[in-house]
Amino acid sequence: MTAIAEAARPATAGDAVVLSEMAALASAELAVQRGGAVWSRLEARPDPQHESLARDLADDESLVVVGTIDTAVVGYGAVRLVKLHDSTTLGRISDIYVMPDARGVGVGEAMMELLLAWAQTRGCIGVDSLALPGDRHTKNFFETHGLVARAIITHRALTSQQPQRGSGEES
Repeated sequence: MTAIAEAARPATAGDAVVLSEMAALASAELAVQRGGAVWSRLEARPDPQHESLARDLADDESLVVVGTIDTAVVGYGAVRLVKLHDSTTLGRISDIYVMPDARGVGVGEAMMELLLAWAQTRGCIGVDSLALPGDRHTKNFFETHGLVARAIITHRALTSQQPQRGSGEES
């Protein structure tokens, strides 16, 4: 029996098509979760995703990584440097996604380690990311890497353009 070799590496322009496909899958998966309707309009990678990914790939203040099993790309992640009011820098992980069939074998962990190491070498005072309410898997994943809640964002829908409580959106 051959051992599965999961790993992570910086993404390249040659990964652009698979990155765009996974970004679309990640957005679709999160948009229907509790909190996802507003997340998809505010924090999600903007459409067309291939353009924002290309910008991040070319930007020295961002890192896009891919997670692999053997040589197959099965996940991606992205972190960006954010200047704070006191001139220190924070790393903001905007994306971390693993294809459903490749979850639970260490691909996400390999990507997270690479994202955290990059932020640390850039002098970041910390790293932030976002987990939607009720998404225990993501919350637990982040906590295993030392990320814990530092704020809770509350929301109330004021228009019928947003689903109400009980239909996929928090109120």
